[in-house]
Amino acid sequence: MTPSSSTVLRRLGVNIDHVATLRQARRERYPDPVAAAMAAELAGADQVTCHLRGDRRHIQDADLPRLRDGVQTLLNVELACTEEMVQIARRELGRRQGDPRTHRVTLVAERPDEITTEGGLDVVANGPLVRATVERLGAAGIAVSLFIDPDDAQVDAAAGLRGLGVDMVELNTARYAERHRGELLRLQHAARRAAAAGLEVAAGHGLTHHNLPAMVAQVPEVVEYNIGHSIIARAVFTGLDTAVRDLLAIIRHPGGRG
Repeated sequence: MTPSSSTVLRRLGVNIDHVATLRQARRERYPDPVAAAMAAELAGADQVTCHLRGDRRHIQDADLPRLRDGVQTLLNVELACTEEMVQIARRELGRRQGDPRTHRVTLVAERPDEITTEGGLDVVANGPLVRATVERLGAAGIAVSLFIDPDDAQVDAAAGLRGLGVDMVELNTARYAERHRGELLRLQHAARRAAAAGLEVAAGHGLTHHNLPAMVAQVPEVVEYNIGHSIIARAVFTGLDTAVRDLLAIIRHPGGRG
């Protein structure tokens, strides 16, 4: 049975990367992405998301243990499928005595010359590498999501890793945000296919308070949205609390703001 947009309790993951981008622009200690994470949670965010890139352009290694210990909800860390990142994830996000939370890694595609993540992880072409990475993360007690394009073959390949620790896919909404024709229908189809395979469905990339309402209303299978750049950019003018609360109103109250 397809869930209705009014019965699903959707979650908002606030990506704090670009707070760190501001910090790294001057190599200062401020603004602190950990402080931003706390503010986002106080505004109602269900999760804090960040991306530790190979080039360390924003989030730094030292941020991860601070975020892990400071975040009171859940921490979702986007990482590439590299040996370096697997080791960091296992050390910083693995199951810890006395902490009942299960943190998450979202595996993403990454190229050093890109401005931001430009496409989904190709699970089909990189099957053995992705499988090995998922197995090692799962063995450390880390939940695993895959950031993929809304494509049948990618959804099916991700579903094939369910038994190894993948419980979610995050659909790449970049083309939707860029207003490519037919992209909303493509997201609808992929979300239904993933949900039917037993995967939770998240979405992210390029989502704003302008294009989010249609996604929420027309792709009810999506239960989690990870949004960063538009929140941080809007926070410059409205404050972080308002920027977060406005998006929460959209995802939790489709068709209205209260």
